Amino acid sequence: MQSLKVAFPGSGGDQLAARLELPLGQIRSYAIFAHCFTCSKDLFASRRIASELAKRGIAVLRFDFTGLGASSGEFANSNFSSNVEDLRRAAHYLAEHFGPAELLIGHSLGGAAVLAVAADLPEVRAVVTIGAPADPEHVIHNFRTHVAVIESHGEAEVELAGRHFTIRRQFLDDVRRQHLEAKIHDLGRPLLVLHAPGDEIVGIENARRIVAAARHPKSFISLDGADHLLTRHEDAAFVAEVVSAWYGRYLPKRSSAGPAAHHDSVLVRASGAGRFQQIVEAKRHRLLADEPESYGGLDTGPSPYDFVSAALGACTSMTLQLYAERKGWQLPPYTVEVRHAKVHADDCTSCADRRSGKIDQFERRITFEADPGPAVTEKIAEIADKCSVHRTLEARSHVVTKVETSNS
Repeated sequence: MQSLKVAFPGSGGDQLAARLELPLGQIRSYAIFAHCFTCSKDLFASRRIASELAKRGIAVLRFDFTGLGASSGEFANSNFSSNVEDLRRAAHYLAEHFGPAELLIGHSLGGAAVLAVAADLPEVRAVVTIGAPADPEHVIHNFRTHVAVIESHGEAEVELAGRHFTIRRQFLDDVRRQHLEAKIHDLGRPLLVLHAPGDEIVGIENARRIVAAARHPKSFISLDGADHLLTRHEDAAFVAEVVSAWYGRYLPKRSSAGPAAHHDSVLVRASGAGRFQQIVEAKRHRLLADEPESYGGLDTGPSPYDFVSAALGACTSMTLQLYAERKGWQLPPYTVEVRHAKVHADDCTSCADRRSGKIDQFERRITFEADPGPAVTEKIAEIADKCSVHRTLEARSHVVTKVETSNS
């Protein structure tokens, strides 16, 4: 699994921090995970469920709502409506840069948010809620002793899960205006409701109301023994397994994952985040390229020269492995380290092509955890030099550039 650090503008223009968990193989579909009230994308349940779904071919974007976690903005200025808009922005970002969000998953108040927004996103095929309230106003229960102060003074500082938050009257007014059951009735998507009977934060009667308001196809799974935050590993893993199996009935035969690279090419496009962040697509694989923060980038992925170094290192390691298999060698574990630098040509004593100025130098270091023996050691450098990427870097390659428009 690959975990990519990404960001996108939220409802108020603030940058929202996100993680995209990508399968190592084929991407069957894309999903968005919305976290619980005052939680973050890095809550254990969020991370575990996203990683388990990624193992099953479902890429998951989890993000922090405005003012929470690593996202910018003021939590005190946010409300349920802004959370819904943040979700809409997340879906837009995912569709534009990776693929359409066909599955929405929401935990607690995040579950209420996905129920509120799903019908407005035509690409969404299915919706899952985990411990969700049937009415967003239910969240007031978490700070009910402060409601009178908020209403009379306009705001109050409340303690939730050991942290302090400022809640303003506009938040109360906003959740009281919501009519979620009508949204649930008009959802028009398959719905899976998961809820723990012993949930002390959001009672099980909320699941009953959601299921009663929804039209078929709808399903309910009881998370017996689980708590509201799914703090036990086995509970979070069980949710991921159930969601994956249930969603399999609604998966498209071929997921529309945005523009795809040809089988023999690599597709690169700007992500829109930061100055340099790029989305790299190689066949079914997606990753990010970026520059370090010291260069003005976000440091969310390897730099272009890091990719070149990685290509040389990977090719070297594969070449050694193939040669050892042919020779019947049992090589001890080893690593290939590659460093790139610009050096003066006069300092390159081993360069056959004597040039002036600076040239690119790749220093390759192969380290074995144990001595492979003198016979192997003598051949290692020779074998490494046979790596095809090594030969490409030392040869004079020819680059052809064509400029086209998408409809040409």
